[in-house]
Amino acid sequence: MSEIVVFGAGGRAGRATVAEAAGRGHRVTAVVRDPARHPHLGGDRVTVVAGDVTSAEDVARIAAGHDAAVNTALRLDMPSLDFLPVATAALADGLGRAGVKRLVLVGIGTTLESAPGVLVHDAPGFPAEHRAFSLGHLAAVEALRDADPALDWVVLAPPPAMLDADAPRTGKYRIGGSAVLPDADERLFAYADLAVALVDEADNPRHHRALAAVGY
Repeated sequence: MSEIVVFGAGGRAGRATVAEAAGRGHRVTAVVRDPARHPHLGGDRVTVVAGDVTSAEDVARIAAGHDAAVNTALRLDMPSLDFLPVATAALADGLGRAGVKRLVLVGIGTTLESAPGVLVHDAPGFPAEHRAFSLGHLAAVEALRDADPALDWVVLAPPPAMLDADAPRTGKYRIGGSAVLPDADERLFAYADLAVALVDEADNPRHHRALAAVGY
């Protein structure tokens, strides 16, 4: 049994990750901005706490004593370039203070390569209105690359499409490199299976200091 802290636990990916980790018998600290807004998030193995992922002090205080951290936090009420790199830098700093060495994060498929040397968000025809959002995710990866080498991180980027919030857990997925997965299954990737991949990487790290595609 491990102690896992999940930042951004109130969102779809966060809720699925909390459920997956608790279902495996782990003790989970679910971090949200306002616990009162998430009355159904708790459980026998889940402790819900208030915290700000952009505060290294909050991260250090909450993460102390945990074996691994998972970050699924996202703000849609502010530009991703203003939120994601700041939150990621705070996570790296705070986890270092807390002595937590493993960090698993949710990325976005538009930061993967669609062709050698060409990111999805740089490819011809990519919607200009979505590029800034993707650039925030890329800046978060860069913040991790600049972080203390003692932090063992991985960013799992699902396919550059909507995820399925209703599909049941299959426990099946594959992880690739920094390019969009070839021969991808046409099914939308399920949040429940993204959670399986996230918790697997928290439990038994296989990918290190890398951005990696995940999907069917």
